[in-house]
Order: sequence, then structure tokens, then C-alpha cells
Amino acid sequence: MIQVLFSHIEEKVILTEADKETIQTFFVSKKLRKRQYLLQEGDVCKNLTFIAKGLLRTYNVDEKGDEHMSVFGWEGWWLSDFNSFLTGDPAVFNIDAIEDSELLLISHADYESLTLSVPIMDRYFRILYQNSIVTKERRLMSSITHSAEEKYVQLTQSNPKMIERVPQNLIASYLGIAPETLSRIKKNLTLRK
Repeated sequence: MIQVLFSHIEEKVILTEADKETIQTFFVSKKLRKRQYLLQEGDVCKNLTFIAKGLLRTYNVDEKGDEHMSVFGWEGWWLSDFNSFLTGDPAVFNIDAIEDSELLLISHADYESLTLSVPIMDRYFRILYQNSIVTKERRLMSSITHSAEEKYVQLTQSNPKMIERVPQNLIASYLGIAPETLSRIKKNLTLRK
């Protein structure tokens, strides 16, 4: 599992062998079965999670019991309720496995120690945070300015892996539309081809 993490890090920054030896001491491995929770709303998020294998989702549940997808993460992605992880406040998100998954966890204290012990990791995480901000801004603008069909087409073009691996009802929730609407959109797009 740690090799998947190293490969991901080395897409952004250069690691020495000494860096790798130090980095691996900060992580704990964990396996999740399909539908098993990593984090439940109301608990404190104690770890930042790297996905070495599998597929997870981050979502919250409204007062009517409807789920609202925030993020899907697969191999090479990091997931957390970042506010809870950084502040110790109760989590507002649930995180669970859509597929059996293999994860690497790092606690807040170890995260801080890691970035001090291996300074290049501070740059690595800064790059990730910058990319995350850009992605969230684009998603917000898309949700405000695009129709349901435009959002779906944009998703299929920008993230075909998600369309292949994530169940349709969860994609509908991620797009903020009813599953029936998504079915209609897919049918209309197929008829136009």
C-alpha cells in the first residue's frame, strides 16, 4: 500500500529514500469492507485518509434522511472531514466504503510531525490543497450556472472513472438531481447520438 502513496507523492514532488523511510513511519494501514464506515457524522475526524485501493464517499444526511454526496475518492485520493480533522470539532460528514478498500491513515499530530520531519511533504500537501480549492470552486460554479444535463455531460468528460464505478443513484445525488432525472438525461443523450 505504501508504494501507491509514494507513487502519488512523486507525481508532485521528489522524494529521497530517506524521506520514504521516514514517511512510512507516520501511517497506519486499515481495510474497510463495502458499506463500512470510516467516519460518522458527529464523531471527531481523527485521521487524514489516503486511499490505496477501493472507492469511498463523503456525504451528509439532511433532516428528511436524504443523502447529499460531497466527494467520491478512489486510488490516489485523500479523504477527510477537513474541518473536523483540523479543529477537533464534530464531523458534519459521513465517510463510508462503496467498494472494499485499503487505506493509509495519518493522525493530526503525525501529520504535523511529518510535515516538519520531511519538509517536502509540506509542499506536497500545499499542492493538493490548492488543487482541491480549484476543484471545489469549479464544482460550485457548475452547480450554480449549469443545467442538470450540462452538469452530467461535464462530469462524464472530466471524470469518466466516476461514471464507471459509482452507482447511478449516488451520481444523481452528487449532481443534486433525482435518480429519475439522471435516467432521463442519459436516455436523451443516447437518443441524440
